[in-house]
Amino acid sequence: MKRAISNIISSIVSSELSLGGVPVTIRVSPRAQRLRLKVDPRTRAVLLTVPRRVSRRRALAWAAEHQLWVEKTLADIPAGTPLVPGGTIPFRGTPHRIDWEPARPRRIERNGVNLRTGGPIEGLEARLLRWLKSEALILLREETREFAAKAGVMASKVGVGDPVSRWGSCSSAGTVRFSWRLILAPDFVRRATVAHEVAHLVHMHHGPDFHALVQQLLGVDPGPARLWLRREGASLHRLGAQ
Repeated sequence: MKRAISNIISSIVSSELSLGGVPVTIRVSPRAQRLRLKVDPRTRAVLLTVPRRVSRRRALAWAAEHQLWVEKTLADIPAGTPLVPGGTIPFRGTPHRIDWEPARPRRIERNGVNLRTGGPIEGLEARLLRWLKSEALILLREETREFAAKAGVMASKVGVGDPVSRWGSCSSAGTVRFSWRLILAPDFVRRATVAHEVAHLVHMHHGPDFHALVQQLLGVDPGPARLWLRREGASLHRLGAQ
């Protein structure tokens, strides 16, 4: 163990830590009460949170003692799901089969629970991902306008990206952004997320008025949607080869 700690400490020359070859990000937090290691099941990133008054040497020694836990946790994370012919994509919560034939046009057409497409096998995954992002943007723009009209406000811009720490965001300038991966989730999950961000166009906080507006816009309790994302959200980030 002493040798492991020594090796770790000697490798820290530019705020980088490695546990058995696994890179670890170190974050010093003035609010943290204790040392904490976290493995993100979506990105496989490992984060070491260190209280401000804890020395670097003590933090690294503590992390070394938990190396086996980090390795086991990483090993337990399912591998990414590549988008290949015959595979499936969860589209709006329903599995869709990738129906590919090389002689067909490259465009992607939804036919029942099949996504029909063709063209070269090279670049198939990239084409499917572009299609999913396009479908997400169209639907999220439409639903943002729907909820904004109910709230009596207007979003200045709606966009999509691929953040790993949040499903949506709203700026004080009225720009609303979402994770495109919401198109993979069931409709009730996506719509609850849209209602949440539109409510921020009225209330830039998470107080009682905000939560009341979310439920008013949605028409149902958003709790089940939040629970679904906590339980299943990580799986959406595993779509695509890792």
